[in-house]
Amino acid sequence: MSGAAYTSPRPGAVTTPARPLRTAVLGAGWVSRTIWVPLLEAHPAFEVTALVDADPAAARALAPPGREVFVGASPDELAGLPLDLAVVALPNDLHVPVARTLLARGVPVYVEKPVCRTAAEARDLAEAAARSGAGVYAGSAARHRADVRALAELLPSLGDLRALGLDWTRASGIPQRDGWFTDRRLAGGGALLDLGWHLLDVGLDLLGRPGVTAALGAVSGDWLGDSGATADWSRRGREGAAPTRTAADLVEDSARGFLLTDTGVAVSVEARWASHQAVDSTTLTVEGTKGVAVLRGTFGFSPHRVPRSSLTVLRRGERTEVPLPDEPVGIEYERLVEHLARRLTGAGAATGADGGSLAEIDVIASCVDRIYGAAAGPAPSPEPVRSQTRSAP
Repeated sequence: MSGAAYTSPRPGAVTTPARPLRTAVLGAGWVSRTIWVPLLEAHPAFEVTALVDADPAAARALAPPGREVFVGASPDELAGLPLDLAVVALPNDLHVPVARTLLARGVPVYVEKPVCRTAAEARDLAEAAARSGAGVYAGSAARHRADVRALAELLPSLGDLRALGLDWTRASGIPQRDGWFTDRRLAGGGALLDLGWHLLDVGLDLLGRPGVTAALGAVSGDWLGDSGATADWSRRGREGAAPTRTAADLVEDSARGFLLTDTGVAVSVEARWASHQAVDSTTLTVEGTKGVAVLRGTFGFSPHRVPRSSLTVLRRGERTEVPLPDEPVGIEYERLVEHLARRLTGAGAATGADGGSLAEIDVIASCVDRIYGAAAGPAPSPEPVRSQTRSAP
């Protein structure tokens, strides 16, 4: 277990540098509107000084009131602008190309998940970072949840770990049935890349980041034609349309994978955008020689969620409930921003404990590659990128 990954700032402890970090946010989609711009502006370590989107009006609508903010339609327009950080919150196919452009100018980047679509893209990103010397930051906010940290603290009491189950199943949560999100040529994959990236980031960290020696996978798209399976909890009306496509271009709405680690732990992964469930739920199950721990809750922002998280431990037929704090939805993203502030300002140790290292990104991307490969599932198209500013959810 990598327990340090779950260290949270002390209550009330907020990093406050002498000068706020000048930050550009690229993309004016849901994730920028709901998470990045509000949280960066609320934190004393950051100041949003630039916003970029193919739709400048959408970017301008995100500008904090009472302060001059640069608004552009292309990452190229940021050239020469003094920046301490750029948050890349664009569609999946633009993550690595845009990050490489910014890194080449010496600008550190935070790349939204999925950081990349393939292990090859992960290597491209690592090479760009090595050439520039600028930092690449990433990582799932889920590892900063209190319930996940509580599960991590239990692991030593479970003995030798044998199996890990990772499941995130939505009742109805397909992000965009007609936009880029469900086009494999742009998104690179569906539920596995979207939800599975969070699951793998948390799950592999619980296991201490082992290597993976074998993989099986299966994907399906039975819900994509069901209008009732579309997410109703986020505004995605102008997130950008996909080009003309065929059924073969669609991503999966459900993915099931099985990984075997070099430490002998069996890992099952299930990621579903839609199902017959009544609510969205996330379940992490860790089985050891001395007990089984099960965490059940709901990652993310969906209102169709398990009322509150629960953590139970089963030992020889005796079930014990582990107390968990009742946290507000989304607080893990506030912790993510604070961790990012500490890493960028040097207020905290710059180690892999905070997550999102290039090595970790490569492992997650490799696991996704292997599951899709075993399932003969989606892979991104080699077609050239046409625009570098389409919005992302």
